[in-house]
Amino acid sequence: MLNKRQFMATAGLGLGGLMAGCAPRADSLGDPRIAVDGWTPLDNLPSPDVPVNPLLDDIQRRAFRFFWETTDPKTGLAPDRGPTPSFASIAAIGYALTAYPIGASHGWVTRAAARDRTLATLEFLAAAPMGEGEGTSGYRGFFYHFLGVTKGLRFARAELSTIDTALLMAGVLFAQSWFDRADDPAEARIRALAEQLYTAIEWPWATPRAPLVSMGWHPESGFIPSDWDIYNEGMILYILGLGSPTHPLADGTWQAWTERFEPSWGNRWGEPHLQFAPMFGHQYSHVWVDFRGIQDGYIAGKGIDYFENSRRATYAQRAYAIENAGGWVGYGADCWGLTACDGPGDFPMTIAGRKRDFFSYSARGPGERDDGTLAPTALLGSLPFAPEIVEPAVSAIYARYGAGVYDKYGFLDSFNPTLTARPPERLKHGEIRPGVGWVDKDYLGIDQGPIVAMIENHRSGLVWKTMQRNPHIRRGLARAGFSGGWLG
Repeated sequence: MLNKRQFMATAGLGLGGLMAGCAPRADSLGDPRIAVDGWTPLDNLPSPDVPVNPLLDDIQRRAFRFFWETTDPKTGLAPDRGPTPSFASIAAIGYALTAYPIGASHGWVTRAAARDRTLATLEFLAAAPMGEGEGTSGYRGFFYHFLGVTKGLRFARAELSTIDTALLMAGVLFAQSWFDRADDPAEARIRALAEQLYTAIEWPWATPRAPLVSMGWHPESGFIPSDWDIYNEGMILYILGLGSPTHPLADGTWQAWTERFEPSWGNRWGEPHLQFAPMFGHQYSHVWVDFRGIQDGYIAGKGIDYFENSRRATYAQRAYAIENAGGWVGYGADCWGLTACDGPGDFPMTIAGRKRDFFSYSARGPGERDDGTLAPTALLGSLPFAPEIVEPAVSAIYARYGAGVYDKYGFLDSFNPTLTARPPERLKHGEIRPGVGWVDKDYLGIDQGPIVAMIENHRSGLVWKTMQRNPHIRRGLARAGFSGGWLG
């Protein structure tokens, strides 16, 4: 087990290294074995399949701790963000359910502790009230995007979210396949509850403009007038909808969706690929599905697979930062990463004679919205696709900005080196920190989740290998027309 001094001495030995003299604050790299219920020592654990430098190991552990320490152990309700008080996010719950077995596999918590937390979560979700009226958590198997943290009921006027329900169910099905002990009644209960929750979703109901799935529904006004109709993170949604044994999407749904992909195909900033500006669109579905070597009809026609597509998108983000046509401070080969994340606020400001527009929480990406705000999750969620460029960038950002952007649960959600002076309007998030610029004060569940899971997929492939056993995932991929690779 590395103590603080050993960590600082050895972290620079990883790929990319850490620059000397740029250590983070003294209180930020203590022994990760904090005394929390369920934690166990890390000594004498098996080595991971892929050696990981100490910095990545520390990032993953800290991101895991975000879920373990901030989620209500009685309900499993995971906060949308923290430490700022917030409502719960159903997508964050899906990522939390994915994180618990990862923590158990490393010995950061016991299997029993991970099991009990997972079971409490699924019991709570299964008992959550469903219906059209007030005082409900969802309808027709779908859940509202945000839930109150005490009773788990719809928060404010949040939409019934199809994609966030899909991210939740991806975590539910991961738990179903990972907790596989036949002689453990609690694990058997997890598997049964996962089946109950997943099979309750009435996917065809959410297709008012069939066969495409609507982005959501409000009881006050009906379906959102937008569908999942371009290439994006919706792959996991359609795979789960097609895989349902009770209320599946119609035959041909995947093909109707992919027929709309061609306008997204392009070669700006690199090799041709399906383009989607924020990096999360290339990451979220890949958290649970190993797309290496499997193809549907559309991507087979391009001579690649969707994993390769995400690799090219990762390189494109780096090329965009190297070009840096916007003149943002810090951008370059070792400092990049645009996705949906917190930002300083919504205001214009003139910096060095140039008018800049800044934004609060928003999707950001090459060629679309960019205000100089970088998010470490955009890098770390792409680690399996291109470790040869991601790992050096993560190390360089830690070395350059570590004291200002790295804390209890790893990298704070986002930072902006261009914004170094206090703006004329009040900041919506974060603060200006000397030597860095604007830095968020929060961690976001949907950004911490890909960090935990994709570091693990790079290390051992744990999430991918587990999900390959899930019959619903396999059925959904088959109905979408995927073949080859591990599906064979």
